[in-house]
Amino acid sequence: MAANDGEEATVSLVDVLEEDEELENEASAVLGGSDSEKCSYPEGYVKRQALYACNTCTPKGGEPAGICLACSYKCHEGHELFELYTKRNFRCDCGNDKFGEMECKLFPDKEKVNLGNKYSHNFFGLYCTCDRPYPDPEDEVADEMIQCIICEDWLHGRHLGCLVPECVELQEMICESCMNKSLFLWTYAAHIAVPPILKVSKAAAEESKVEVEHDEEENKCEKEVNKSLVEDKQTEVNGTAGCKRKHQELEASSVEGSRPDCRLEEMKASGKSRAQHGAVFWPASWRTKLCSCSFCKDIFMNAGVAFLFDDTDTVLAYENKGKTSEQAGGAEGRDPLMSALNNLNRVQQLEIIHEYNDMKTELKDYLQRFAAEGKVVTPEDIRHFFEQQQTRKRRRANAGQYYCS
Repeated sequence: MAANDGEEATVSLVDVLEEDEELENEASAVLGGSDSEKCSYPEGYVKRQALYACNTCTPKGGEPAGICLACSYKCHEGHELFELYTKRNFRCDCGNDKFGEMECKLFPDKEKVNLGNKYSHNFFGLYCTCDRPYPDPEDEVADEMIQCIICEDWLHGRHLGCLVPECVELQEMICESCMNKSLFLWTYAAHIAVPPILKVSKAAAEESKVEVEHDEEENKCEKEVNKSLVEDKQTEVNGTAGCKRKHQELEASSVEGSRPDCRLEEMKASGKSRAQHGAVFWPASWRTKLCSCSFCKDIFMNAGVAFLFDDTDTVLAYENKGKTSEQAGGAEGRDPLMSALNNLNRVQQLEIIHEYNDMKTELKDYLQRFAAEGKVVTPEDIRHFFEQQQTRKRRRANAGQYYCS
């Protein structure tokens, strides 16, 4: 709302509520897809869920462990927790052998360990290739953290080896390390990924030039080996030590050459390539363009990235599930406070604005104490806050009555 000369600038209550609603939607997106009342352990290795690590129970130096949303509330209230956002195919560790004598309050009957879980330095509150905490009190550079969809580590934008493209929130990112573990992804990157915007120093440029020349030699070597494989109808490859690709991938290339329905082979045959360094960003729906022939499915399975075929594996799909759950739970639909604004005059709206801003400031200060101590805010904490608000309101009302009498 624009203010006239000499009039105090005010912010529309609608604007304030919409800003808070956006923050609430973000939280709902992450937490709404997970159950806040029941331990997720009985569900097995959950496809994707919100996870936490307890630095109080499993500090650095011990074994890493992850706990579900409900256990972070019920079993680890008041503990120092690391928010891990979401992870795929994880089973709640709360109360297993990694926690010593502690038992899970929600589901104590657990196996000693969950052998299918995968852990990283994230479970000790460390992130990125720089192995630093987030937020980092010693880092004065304002930088966003972006999650790799394969290793699920979070990396600083400045440590990706490339510039972060626009609308990054609509894209998925695979870090350079994960790309190099599944080299066939570079072929896809040349055709369907977001074009790279590399930040290259003079020294790096020379190194890149050498790398490109090296890649050309590798491609030449690979073609010669494939030709030999086809002519001799061999299934074993010998004398290829000078090539960078693994024996299995070279053998796969020869078989793909006889598969006209293989999309990956068609991409290879086009000769299009891109520099194999830096993280790679992928546009929406890129997973639908992956070749799903039986041979390619085996390649993805052997590389441990078969989940890339699954559109519901994405964080966006999980967030949409959380939002849908929240909307389904809110049968009233539109926020009644927003609806009531239309029935108030300007004076009443301004009174509500002042009251709302006071409450918002106090709530922010209240929550900051939890953030500073690394504690999870529970429903009981929120109820306690509003109970305090009601008590203060009654005191002000009573004080007004005594004054008027």
